[in-house]
Amino acid sequence: MLEEKQMTDIRVRVGTPEDVHQFMDLCLQGSEENGFVQPDPQKLLAEVWPALNRDGGICGVIGAPGADHFEGGILLRTCKLWYSDQLVLEERGVFVHPEYRSAKGGRARKLCEFAKAAAAKLEMPLMIGILSNSRTEGKVRLYERIFGKPSGAYWLCGAETGVTNKAT
Repeated sequence: MLEEKQMTDIRVRVGTPEDVHQFMDLCLQGSEENGFVQPDPQKLLAEVWPALNRDGGICGVIGAPGADHFEGGILLRTCKLWYSDQLVLEERGVFVHPEYRSAKGGRARKLCEFAKAAAAKLEMPLMIGILSNSRTEGKVRLYERIFGKPSGAYWLCGAETGVTNKAT
C-alpha cells in the first residue's frame, strides 16, 4: 500500500539552482527525443539557469533534490512576443523521463497543471504547445483535457522531430 501511494503521490516542485545538472540532463534527453535541430547545451543552460533562479521564469521538477535523475520537468520563461510589450509565460519544454511515462501518477498532466497554476499566479497568459511527431494524438488529447481546445497547429517542412540524435 505504501509503495502504491508513493507511485501515485507525484508532486511537482519548483526547481532550484542545485537542480541544474539533473534538469539539464532532462533538457538534453528531451532535445534528443523531440528536437528537429541539434541542441546547443550553452544556449539551453542560458534558458534554464535564470528559470532555476526564478529570474524571468520557473522550472517545475518531479524528483527529490539531489536525486541521480529527475522523473520529469517543465521549463517556463516569461517573454514578450514580437508584436507586444505584454509579458506572457511561455513553455519552452515539457519532458517526462521514459522510465516514468507508463508509471502511475500522471506526471505529464501534473507538469502541465503546474504551468497553468504558475500562469494564474503570475496573472499572465500561458503559451504552451506540442511539437512532436511521436505519440502526438495522445499528447493532444491530454492537453485538450487540461487547457481546452487548441489555438493553432505547427508544421515542419524539411524536418521531423526526434531525428537530432540520428544526425551524428
